Amino acid sequence: MKLSTQELALAAMFTALMCIVTMLVRIFQPVVVLPFSLQPFIMLLAACILSPRAASLSMLAYLGLGLIGMPVFSVPPYGGPAYILLPSFGFILGFPCAAWVQSKLIRKINLLNFFIAGVVGVIIYYLIGLPYMYVILNFYLGQAIDVMSLIKIGFLPFVTFDLIKIAIASFLAVQLIKKLDLQRTF
Repeated sequence: MKLSTQELALAAMFTALMCIVTMLVRIFQPVVVLPFSLQPFIMLLAACILSPRAASLSMLAYLGLGLIGMPVFSVPPYGGPAYILLPSFGFILGFPCAAWVQSKLIRKINLLNFFIAGVVGVIIYYLIGLPYMYVILNFYLGQAIDVMSLIKIGFLPFVTFDLIKIAIASFLAVQLIKKLDLQRTF
């Protein structure tokens, strides 16, 4: 199955948006282990608007840009292969899979369907990101951390904001698809 020109252009646009929102947050926020980020919002929006293949391709392109050294990630070193050793990398690693599954779950263009699929997408990137963070913190950085502490630093501070991002992305996606007459392939 080939991607249409429109889907390819939209996938590239979402890759660019991921880079832009990361840089905006980087400017206005100090360096922390897990920064507040608008990346999940863009991933959620891409998964609502694009086909599963295009949504995951968009997130893979963002991941690839960062890993080849483009400074598109949110904490130092901002890009390059060394970034895989940071605790927060697992969440970025989860975006392509989360985008694909979320987009695949969408069968109708309505707010509730988008919201439920968004919750599943967020669960997926937490299921990839939190264990990755645990492994990096415990076995690479040598910081003994238990599962409850991991949940306190990697999940609880962000889950409320993620639910808000899901709601806004779902609403915005429904409006964009209707107003711009986008052809979403299921």
